[in-house]
Amino acid sequence: MALSPTLSGAGLGLLAFGAYATYDISAKLLGATYHPLQVIFAAGALTLPLLGAYILYTGSARRLRPNRPGLMALRCATTVVNFIAGVSAFTMLPLAEAYVIFFTMPLFIALLAVPILGERFDPVRGLAVLLGLAGVIVALDPVATPLGLGHALALTGALVGAMNYVLIRKTGSVENTAVMLLWPQIVLFAIVAAAMPWVYRPMPAADLGISALMAVVLMIGMVAVVEAYRRAAAIVVAPMQYSQILWAAIFGSLLLS
Repeated sequence: MALSPTLSGAGLGLLAFGAYATYDISAKLLGATYHPLQVIFAAGALTLPLLGAYILYTGSARRLRPNRPGLMALRCATTVVNFIAGVSAFTMLPLAEAYVIFFTMPLFIALLAVPILGERFDPVRGLAVLLGLAGVIVALDPVATPLGLGHALALTGALVGAMNYVLIRKTGSVENTAVMLLWPQIVLFAIVAAAMPWVYRPMPAADLGISALMAVVLMIGMVAVVEAYRRAAAIVVAPMQYSQILWAAIFGSLLLS
């Protein structure tokens, strides 16, 4: 029996955020040695060929012009800020602190989905937002935790990431998946590539292998999250990000304690 759009969207959301957790952990590992822009550059250089293969496989090569160029430009901007702020935050903060702040993203999505997507803000959604915000405050304990640039970058990444996901939901019915994936990654890669003369350091094979892993999981995550938001409402997909709590605990205890 085929799954309902809501269930399939939730399942794809779980897959996407599991893949993104692997990307985050890998960025944390490489960030101990390399500038965050180089981490994004190395993974992006390997992601673009995967995107090319995906476009050829899906037969989308002749349909790469956005139908809504204004919204696509906004998605490109939010993608650039989200990646640079997010990867920088993960290299600057302990893993647990970074994730606590990024877990505000579903709350931002729930709020943004009302004016942008026309989703209803009912008492249940309002209570969920308040409880989620309270949980983040308790977990972060701002009184005992000195807040700095890394925390600000994480919060920025969460906010613009939420905007990005809401835009994915909004444009999913008018843009094909290849268009939604390709242009933000091209713009992101062009921007970080421009900075390489100032920050680049040679990468040994092992680190290139981590970058290749980042490219693979990023590709999986991008396709899965686009399809998830295309099938299910934002309020259904967004909470799947909390599954990253499990991945953060596992990776944090094994690799980054």
